[in-house]
Amino acid sequence: MTQTESILALLDALQTELSQQNLWQTVPPTDEALASEQPFAIGTLAPHEWLQWIFIAKLHWMHSQNMSLPKGFEVTPYFEQVWQEKPEYRQLLVILNKIDEACA
Repeated sequence: MTQTESILALLDALQTELSQQNLWQTVPPTDEALASEQPFAIGTLAPHEWLQWIFIAKLHWMHSQNMSLPKGFEVTPYFEQVWQEKPEYRQLLVILNKIDEACA
């Protein structure tokens, strides 16, 4: 499995886990909320909304455009912080950490 295939599989696992946690949405946020220039769209999107509507969507879009997926980022520390009181999201953090490692 290539690095890109591995990352895409992890994105699918992230989507599945978001669905199992009842965090996957069928209705997108407003265009204004999505246009936030703040990191993780703090103030306009909930953390899980950012994952669905920005992070996952952007990486899938990049792949569909035959663009290289980004490298050298870490999103897990932010989610560890915002979900520190949510032990039920532990599996989401595991998947996010694997994505960080795959994109290192």
